[in-house]
Amino acid sequence: MATYGFFVNGQEVACEENKPLLRFLRDDLHLTSVKDGCSEGACGTCTVAIDGIATKSCVMTTKFAQGKHILTVEGLEPAEKEAFVYAFGAVGAVQCGFCIPGMVMSGAALVRRNPNPTDDEVKWAIRGNICRCTGYKKIIEGIRLAAAVLRGDAQIDEDLERGDDYGVGKRAFRVDVRRKVLGYGKYPDDLDERDFPGMVYGSCVRSKYPRARVLKIDTSKAEALPGVLGVLTAKDVPVNQVGHLIQDWDVFIAEGDITRFVGDAICLVVAEDTKTLERAKRLVKVDYEPLEPVRNIGEAKAPGAPIIHKSFNAFGNLVELHDNVCQSRHVTRGDAHAALAASAHVVTHSFETPFTEHAFLEPECAVAIPYKDGVKVFSTDQGAYDTRKEVAHMFGWDKTPERVVVQTMLVGGGFGGKEDVTTQHISALAAYRFKRPVKCKFTRQESLNFHPKRHAMVGTFTLGCDEEGNFTALDCEINFDTGAYASLCGPVLERACTHAVGPYTYQNTDIRGFGYYTNNPPAGAFRGFGVCQSEFALECLIDLLADEVGISPWEIRYKNAIEPGKALPNGQIADCSTALKETLLAVRDVYERNADHAGLSCAMKNSGVGVGLPDAGRANIRVEGGRAVIYSATSDIGQGCNTVFQQDVAEATGLPKSAIENGECSTEAAPDSGTTSGSRQTVITGEAVRGVAFLLRDAMLAVEAGCPVPDEPVCAHGDGKTVEYDDGNPYVDEHPEDLMAGHALRAKDPVAALAALEGHEFRYVYFEPTDKLGADKPNPKSHVCYAYATTCAVLDRNRRVSDIYAAHDSGKVVNPIAIQGQIEGGVLMSMGYALTERFPLKDCVPQVKYGTLGLLRANQTPEIHADYVEKERLLSVAYGGKGIGEIASIPTAAAIQNAYRRVDGVLRTKLPLEGTPYSKKKTNGKEAEKPL
Repeated sequence: MATYGFFVNGQEVACEENKPLLRFLRDDLHLTSVKDGCSEGACGTCTVAIDGIATKSCVMTTKFAQGKHILTVEGLEPAEKEAFVYAFGAVGAVQCGFCIPGMVMSGAALVRRNPNPTDDEVKWAIRGNICRCTGYKKIIEGIRLAAAVLRGDAQIDEDLERGDDYGVGKRAFRVDVRRKVLGYGKYPDDLDERDFPGMVYGSCVRSKYPRARVLKIDTSKAEALPGVLGVLTAKDVPVNQVGHLIQDWDVFIAEGDITRFVGDAICLVVAEDTKTLERAKRLVKVDYEPLEPVRNIGEAKAPGAPIIHKSFNAFGNLVELHDNVCQSRHVTRGDAHAALAASAHVVTHSFETPFTEHAFLEPECAVAIPYKDGVKVFSTDQGAYDTRKEVAHMFGWDKTPERVVVQTMLVGGGFGGKEDVTTQHISALAAYRFKRPVKCKFTRQESLNFHPKRHAMVGTFTLGCDEEGNFTALDCEINFDTGAYASLCGPVLERACTHAVGPYTYQNTDIRGFGYYTNNPPAGAFRGFGVCQSEFALECLIDLLADEVGISPWEIRYKNAIEPGKALPNGQIADCSTALKETLLAVRDVYERNADHAGLSCAMKNSGVGVGLPDAGRANIRVEGGRAVIYSATSDIGQGCNTVFQQDVAEATGLPKSAIENGECSTEAAPDSGTTSGSRQTVITGEAVRGVAFLLRDAMLAVEAGCPVPDEPVCAHGDGKTVEYDDGNPYVDEHPEDLMAGHALRAKDPVAALAALEGHEFRYVYFEPTDKLGADKPNPKSHVCYAYATTCAVLDRNRRVSDIYAAHDSGKVVNPIAIQGQIEGGVLMSMGYALTERFPLKDCVPQVKYGTLGLLRANQTPEIHADYVEKERLLSVAYGGKGIGEIASIPTAAAIQNAYRRVDGVLRTKLPLEGTPYSKKKTNGKEAEKPL
């Protein structure tokens, strides 16, 4: 047997098997900084330095590594580690963190040979590393700052990471920077047999066809293979359906049933090791009767089309279906038909937007173990309680969901794509059945094929205005392809409809929305939540109206822009923090300087679920070991909510960062504070954390004054206006200015006062009611608040995007370090949506790999200028913060289209845009490259 010898982090090692270096580093040496993002050489998360050259370890084998020196983050010099931790934290380069160790190694390899790299040199060095969160700018700044520290031109500010002054509005060093940069923070795939001895592995055999009848499933040969624990099929599942809101998603397709897409699971194979697992999967024989698939909305609507779902369960009710309409919405106000008929100018166009892949860097993975009288799942998802609900339903434990415990680990990006269960339920099923710890992990291709995408849209939009350019009415029909399963079709469709009106002031709308089942991969939540599609259409029409009226695109938007005290098209009165006009003013000069080759777009996005649905924020604080430990089951998927919560506590109490921490995010240890979705955590859970922090603050003041503090938990709740204790007594704060950052009354010695409260617990629930869609009120309140934005995209002489200016109203900026990267990442994601990203399908089967999605890389990025505005008057909840996660990704696509139209006069109604340098293959190159 051959032995391959090489050096890893200075130590000589040997491997008796020729296998990917990535697998040796992770499985044999347990070096968790080396992440497995694709195993296809496309994403760069597994980057290491080999003989000083940044190399993707998934494409290097142990055989070809012979004699070479391999360096991972764990082997960097202490000074290098500290430089990168400080630099990445100081500039805000870390979000989900899954790409970060690979970025660090690409950066370190560069800096070792070039101690003073330029921006372009850094961009080139990391061009093989994908980041889906940051837009690359902060990573580039971080690598350059680390280089400056290492060559002695910059100093590490130790006070920044220590965080003695860590309140709202301060430059806060994220709480997770160090463990993400150095690679020891654990995502589910980092759990192994050291954590859970006896761990086994599970993976599904999936449908070969998007639509086919399963005639027979023969698992006998697989089950006979030594090392196979068993093969689970539909007959092994107590309730063979799951679903986020609508239960229509089969856990496994049973014999005799019809598959709905190529991601459908036929069975789950469980084995002692991954090699045996793959051998066993190949031994499962499935006989199919292929059937004609339903490929698109047109085919789904056609008379006589196959009905993909005959029924589904929704909120305890069985709903029978007679066509392929999964969900529909109708949003009306005023009389759009009459207003359009009386309008001086009317424009109508149809638009088409594609499926889009989230492309988060961490593939789905879960580890489940037998636990008490049920199971415990270690998960990467966007809502622990949502996952618990789906898994419990599968087991038939709807009345005893606590038998399922879900703990959220580090999450390597989500963007909406991790709201549905993927690996959690199947790992739980296997763990409960075989009484062993089970890891289920998707390959990258499995992830691409399975999890819900951004909905593809076809829609027709009509917008009118009067002679002066004041908008009069909008009429539109929006059609979504929701694929094989509902996922979040209803809420996403609803948000697309309610936000199709834009952030303007007119009162006549008629918006019809339909979501259709097809045999394509499912569609569901994606950053922007349906608004990216509908506001793209609206903002393109606005430029057409401006031309007809004879005013500039900037002027028509400013003329119609919402402002405090005025009514949005849904009737909601804009609150005091509304600053859309201020965002328009922020980009006015740059737009007018480049008006003949620039485009504008505005956007709004709700914070919180709203529309009359229950949406509570819950948070507890328990004093443990002299620290205020925050318990709230909220997933930090990279947006930084865990840091925001610590800032909220620091602001209310005066405690330093060292005296605050985030507790275990699980359904066993923390209260349900809802899904990480709808830009809700900063506002909804943030207000709950602020509320519970004030209860702690009051106790600290009482202790310092020598007053007794109850031994039992102190519990209160509020609705954004009033607060009362759970026993019915009103909560009276004699200092209302405490609600503003920088004004709280605090203990003189916060750390000592906290120590005196060891073991005490405080609980708070925030729930601010909203009105249901279509409420019979003149001015219904649909959402707690809205964020607003304006984007200006500028083209260079070669018709490429050179600069994007993004001005945002996110209320109070809780962390100035973090918001920049959130805006930049959202802008670049939206630019990819506009120009390069594709998810091609052939007869409903994805024709794409991670490396062919069209994701923009560091050397393809324009200059992104992130700006934010804060009004003097802000909301009283959550210190005035309104969130940034979703709105950052909405306006850029339309701004880019409007820029191209300004240059060549062509309205492009389909994404990704055609006839640009980014689509030169479709235009034979010459026309697309024509300079200005």
